[in-house]
Amino acid sequence: MSLIVVGTMAFDAIETPFGKTDQIIGGSATYVAYSASNFVKPIQQVSIVGYDFPGGEMADLQARGVQLDGVEIVKEKKSFFWSGRYHMDMNTRDTLITDLNVLADFNPQIPDAYQGAEFLMLGNLMPRLQKSVIEQLAQRPRLIVLDTMNFWMETALDDLKEVLTMVDVLMVNDGEARELSHEFSLVKAAKKILAMGPKFLIIKKGEHGALLFHGEQVFFAPALPLEDVFDPTGAGDTFAGGVIGHIARTKDISFENMKTAIIVGSAMASFCVEKFGPERLKEITKEDIDKRLAQFQELVSFDIELV
Repeated sequence: MSLIVVGTMAFDAIETPFGKTDQIIGGSATYVAYSASNFVKPIQQVSIVGYDFPGGEMADLQARGVQLDGVEIVKEKKSFFWSGRYHMDMNTRDTLITDLNVLADFNPQIPDAYQGAEFLMLGNLMPRLQKSVIEQLAQRPRLIVLDTMNFWMETALDDLKEVLTMVDVLMVNDGEARELSHEFSLVKAAKKILAMGPKFLIIKKGEHGALLFHGEQVFFAPALPLEDVFDPTGAGDTFAGGVIGHIARTKDISFENMKTAIIVGSAMASFCVEKFGPERLKEITKEDIDKRLAQFQELVSFDIELV
């Protein structure tokens, strides 16, 4: 059930209408690992950090079954750092600082011990690096999931289109789906994007849930209405971790199971936003997850009598 996760491990400084933190652990691979480790082990991490990345954080990940053989430590440079400020609606944000630091030199390498992994989660990175990871694998995983963003659509579109022909699942938000497809309708957008290569498309809509497309099939998963939302940073990566974690645990890549995976991902993302960074993800138990999944089941369950 091994799962390779490729992405960033970083520091974030976050300001929302409800609080502020000057430095907290972040990065796409960090959130994916904290989320997916509730469902599958080992998680084989591929990332890069600087001399300042805390050993305690590494130990916490290892305690959760995350293998760090593929994490490069650059002793003379700092870790990737991002700072952002969220608006009152929590869906829009301003990037204040982006210090690439070690990320500028990132060239992910797959350790021999990771070969043969059944599942691959490619976090948001330069498309040519995502392609490089796929090409390093001697045996193709059963399922390859890719996350990307509008920045790569604007600066590396040809590379992105090439890597889309090599993956099974693409995850983007609704704005990115529209940008990639040049279609306003998400149904039309999905048809165009699926024609680019992926078998499945997941469109994340933040507090409005997520859509799953596969051929002519469509599924919608709601987001759980929450009383308190402190920080949406990493929620998309946490969602991705829940999705791939469930799929890797069940080893079922059917559309029906993918629907369940979307619900699991939504449940995990609902935990992430309750505290800054990955702090809430470090606390939750299997019982917490089961209760949250039951809430989702109640949210979408209804009886109807057709006459």
